[in-house]
Amino acid sequence: METIIGLLKENARMSNKDIAAAAGMTEAQVAEKIAEYEKKGIIKGYTIIDNEDMLDKNLVTAFIEVKVTPKADFGFDELARTIMMFDEVDTVTLMSGSFDLAVTLSGTNYKEIALFVAQRLSTIEGVLSTSTHFVLKRYKEKGFFIDNDTVDDRGLISP
Repeated sequence: METIIGLLKENARMSNKDIAAAAGMTEAQVAEKIAEYEKKGIIKGYTIIDNEDMLDKNLVTAFIEVKVTPKADFGFDELARTIMMFDEVDTVTLMSGSFDLAVTLSGTNYKEIALFVAQRLSTIEGVLSTSTHFVLKRYKEKGFFIDNDTVDDRGLISP
């Protein structure tokens, strides 16, 4: 993996100066490479990993498996684009296996997500079925431990 990308994945707030030192480059080279990555769409944005439970106790996240009938000449792309245009939707991914699309979204409560699935997602032409899975607790995301418990040297969580 490209060094600059790896460093930014670990810490998106890392300065060009620190990246340059770690990568054996000049700050100007780092800035030029990052600008190139952004222009090409390799870097799409910068984000944080938050502990959502601490920010909003009412936030609910769901993973939805969606079976669809691909459209002629477009395959899965047209349905994926339709689904990703909903503001509620965080992620849409084409999957292998027993379902076609994986959709991730967040809402303020279970009913809000259920209504989205029932009234908006499942009514899209080409959607055959959905299966909704609610996130009960997150332990780790993008390499970071989420909850405030500590992890011992065996990898076990202890309060």
